[in-house]
Amino acid sequence: MKRSKTISLYQLLTSFPDEDSARQYVEEMRWHGKRVCPYCGEVHGQYALTRKDGKGYYKCSKCKKVYTVRTGTIFQRSHVSFQKWLMAIYLFLTERKGVSSLQLSKEIGVTQDTAWYMLQRIRHSCETREDVLLQGIVEADATYIGGRESNKHESKKLRAGRGTVGKTAVLGMKERKGKVRAVVLHDTSRAAVHSVLDSHVAQNATLMTDEHSSYEGTKRVHKVVNHSAKQFVDGMASTNEIESVWACLKRSFYGIYHSFSTKHLQRYVNEITFRLNEGNVEFDTIDRINSLLLTSFSTHTTYREIIAA
Repeated sequence: MKRSKTISLYQLLTSFPDEDSARQYVEEMRWHGKRVCPYCGEVHGQYALTRKDGKGYYKCSKCKKVYTVRTGTIFQRSHVSFQKWLMAIYLFLTERKGVSSLQLSKEIGVTQDTAWYMLQRIRHSCETREDVLLQGIVEADATYIGGRESNKHESKKLRAGRGTVGKTAVLGMKERKGKVRAVVLHDTSRAAVHSVLDSHVAQNATLMTDEHSSYEGTKRVHKVVNHSAKQFVDGMASTNEIESVWACLKRSFYGIYHSFSTKHLQRYVNEITFRLNEGNVEFDTIDRINSLLLTSFSTHTTYREIIAA
């Protein structure tokens, strides 16, 4: 098996010693030497402009619009340099438990608000957009994210019991030795769980779950381990791999971020699953950066959309 090649932050910075080299790298990743107008899709007649406010501006001879490599991406209308963006992406991908906005602001020299916005844009590009369903043996399990009632301030206690009260459910699915998907659930009813499974798991897959009744009735081959009876493995049936995903998620929750707001939780879940999917041994660090860059070119979100999530 190929061993992944990691690069240090110093090596990353020496690869892009100035803003022009960083911008040209992003342009090459997006256009591969042949610029395409992001407005009309025209390939021919794309020419560079000479402007006082810098390089990297282009105009389409067909639709007459001016654009840059940032147009239509997570970098659109951002005044942060590409050097800092690449450094942020590097830290985002290589810090196993994640990087906080406060820490990122110190590392790249921006305000914490700017760092938070950058991280939310990066997380937005981590959203799974592929239609390929999980195959083979697929483990599914739900976890709950949120603080304990006993640890909350008196004014914030729901006084509705203990356990999962006040927490948000996340359903995870993982191919054995393969990809991970995870979706925030508004409820754990059978209909909600089956809807997520149908969107992400092939009908001919073998499903491994615990004894929760919401998994019952699936049309897939279904094997169960009874966690309430302290049964964690039954032959080939277990949910150990998907539970290792929850270990990573909760280390981020408790160790780095300390809390996830419900409205942003899916983005943090996307971060964890992307890092796991792109973090196994066959991917070099630069491959992982390129993978995230490629997804960032196909999505754009505004500050208003992020805070209203």
